[in-house]
Amino acid sequence: MKKTIVIASGNAGKIREFRQMLEPEGYEVKCLADLEGYTEPEETGTTFEENAIIKAQAVTDQYHIEALSDDSGLSIDAFNGEPGVHSARWLGHDTPYDKKNAVVLEKMKGEKNRGCHYTCAIAWTSPDRKPVVFSDIVECEIAEEPKGSNGFGYDPIVYYPPLGKTMAEMTKDEKNAISHRGKALRKLEAYLHEQKD
Repeated sequence: MKKTIVIASGNAGKIREFRQMLEPEGYEVKCLADLEGYTEPEETGTTFEENAIIKAQAVTDQYHIEALSDDSGLSIDAFNGEPGVHSARWLGHDTPYDKKNAVVLEKMKGEKNRGCHYTCAIAWTSPDRKPVVFSDIVECEIAEEPKGSNGFGYDPIVYYPPLGKTMAEMTKDEKNAISHRGKALRKLEAYLHEQKD
């Protein structure tokens, strides 16, 4: 019998990524749109790990089902780690990312320290068990100008020196190999295999 798991996200790209990974493991993957009467929790955590747990645990508590959530964002050294856990809400939740990216580039004009990193934390929750979290980062730099049309969010202005391109210029395979989410997903995948053995 297939196990059901809910991806606690409304992001179509994230849901697709998780579905591709979990369905071969024997899971029936659902998302928040499939839940009736779902009440979204407030993300009150001060870390990516805490916010990921809050989102997944809310689904588990309301529906007594396994859930998975990721929380991720960009931390810029010159901004003392901001926007960090506020990446999605920074400058307002409804502000388009091309505007957010333009603000970042404007503030970074003439800045020598262009270091930044993406963080991704993935929380796995299930009834009667403690949450499990897998997290990872990728070290990058803020680009001088936006480039590329792949990816989403801050990707066009996040430059990865080893490949000489922004996250938005990478192919899907290139990005999965080095990205914060790709690395955290592989940790989750290893955990799932262990659970099956």
